[in-house]
Amino acid sequence: MSTTSELVLIPSPGLGHLVSMVEMAKLLVDRDHRLSVTVLIMKFPMDSEIDSRVESFTASVAARIRFVLLPQQNPSPETSPMAVLTHFMESHKADVREAVAKLSASGSPRLVGLVVDMFCTSMIDVAVEFGVPSYMFITSGVAVLGLMLYLQSLQDEKHMDLTRLKGSDDELDFPCFANPLPAAKFLPSEVFMEEDCRIFLGHARRFRETKGILVNTFAELEPLAVEALAGLGAPAVYPVGPILNIKVESKKGLQIMDWLDQQPDASVLFLCFGSYGSFDEGQVKEIACALERSGCRFLWSLRRPPAKGKLEAPCDYADPADVLPQGFLDRTAGTGRVIGWAPQVEVLAHRAIRGFVSHCGWNSTLESIWFGVPMVAWPQYAEQQFNSFELVVELGLAAEIKMDYRRDLVKGSNILVTAGEIESGIRKLMEGEEAGERRKKVKEMSEKSRKALAEGGSSYLSLGRFIDDVRSQ
Repeated sequence: MSTTSELVLIPSPGLGHLVSMVEMAKLLVDRDHRLSVTVLIMKFPMDSEIDSRVESFTASVAARIRFVLLPQQNPSPETSPMAVLTHFMESHKADVREAVAKLSASGSPRLVGLVVDMFCTSMIDVAVEFGVPSYMFITSGVAVLGLMLYLQSLQDEKHMDLTRLKGSDDELDFPCFANPLPAAKFLPSEVFMEEDCRIFLGHARRFRETKGILVNTFAELEPLAVEALAGLGAPAVYPVGPILNIKVESKKGLQIMDWLDQQPDASVLFLCFGSYGSFDEGQVKEIACALERSGCRFLWSLRRPPAKGKLEAPCDYADPADVLPQGFLDRTAGTGRVIGWAPQVEVLAHRAIRGFVSHCGWNSTLESIWFGVPMVAWPQYAEQQFNSFELVVELGLAAEIKMDYRRDLVKGSNILVTAGEIESGIRKLMEGEEAGERRKKVKEMSEKSRKALAEGGSSYLSLGRFIDDVRSQ
């Protein structure tokens, strides 16, 4: 039977957001043969992997999913990453309008809605122009959605000046957690910059204009947060995750996977900090010192930061010995490996991995849960993670290293986390009764994540409700 309904998906630029959208597109067309999906792709100039990824997607997905690479725009220099992203989205609005117009003009299949990323709220205007509903896709958890709606209501309904909370000891009774939290602990520092505060809350305000919100989570992971949304005036919410590209491909012949094959079960600590994860030389030496003192087996994805003032992705070192303590590689040759880029999914799936030192990006968090690997939380970029690190710590799925650490994508960080702090977090994860209990909890949550996606599971049913809603247009 031919498709009769078309959805347009608009992810934010960046692989993490794109991959989540593509995986959701796969779920949609697999569940209903009457649906087809077009993914509109915006590309940052620094994202050199996007073109090859799109080629890979095109070759591997169903015929009812197609990709349109929009004309490349150069981001304007702004005062913050959030402002850069917002203006970059605005520069693509005309391209999105033109792409949607071409789809709408064909008339078959019938355009039934736009699904836009959480940072693409300006594209809601395009849906309005074409008389179709818009839906939001939150690439983080329900707690993040709740936080954004909560802060927006504090400002717009209770007239609270959020900028005054910077560095304060005020406690906010954020309903997605069991207990009140100090504002400065779980609010990203960037929110308190006046321009970023306006942008951040502007996104949340527009969430309320959509017909529904899809969230990359599952109800069993965030029951309090899901319950709290009803009191925050959210549109219909569909927890449909974990949405992940968890296809584990054979990496035989890849040196690091061969090394892992030689390690005992559940013995290796994996350190990896996301697509933009990197540290200055001083911080690298502190991490190295902590690893050496801990004595644990480790696999460390170490990447070189971009030049100061450059908004670029990190790259691999020609020789990591240049930034590591003298003799470190020789002294740890029997227990550890320092590498560049890492195939994170394949590594987390390996039987030798015992723990994961993570920047707490939501995709990394969900992958860690899926494979039953407990974490050490070391959040890096608050504008991306918001409070997901608080969630995993509160649930007993992660230990912690430095919860108030922040690293600006352009300026780096002026905070040095000491070797002692890092070693303490590592030992909490790898040793003792507490570590064993944490590992047990993660295994239990892993089973729940898989059941949620299986037929009859909470996310399976939630996705079905969303498809019914779309098809009823």
